[in-house]
Amino acid sequence: MKIAATYENGQIFQHFGHTEQFKLYEVEADKIVSSEVIGTNGTGHGALAGMLRELGVMALVCGGIGGGARQALAEAGIEVYGGVSGSADAAVQALVEGRLSFDPDAHCDHHHGEGHHDCGGHHDHGCGGHCHH
Repeated sequence: MKIAATYENGQIFQHFGHTEQFKLYEVEADKIVSSEVIGTNGTGHGALAGMLRELGVMALVCGGIGGGARQALAEAGIEVYGGVSGSADAAVQALVEGRLSFDPDAHCDHHHGEGHHDCGGHHDHGCGGHCHH
């Protein structure tokens, strides 16, 4: 099974539609057996779901994600684990072990009338509080 994570400098990148890299993890028998970082080559929101589907990805770990992207991923048969921050490797390991806490309603709107922007947090606390040790 393949799992993808939005990726930047070892961390979960917080804006799905703007991610420039995914880290792909190959999982067999509940263990990560390999991983690689791939570029999106400037692929925009709409095409990212198709790109992941073509790569055989079954699940995506990400920070903030918009409704349109969430819908496109659902149509591609890809499970979305949004609202995750911190280490990409730790988050995917937690998912594989069945202990990843995520926000099923996480979204990134970019139209917050108050001028603030919260897309799942932009600070690193190891697993961002999403791993249960």
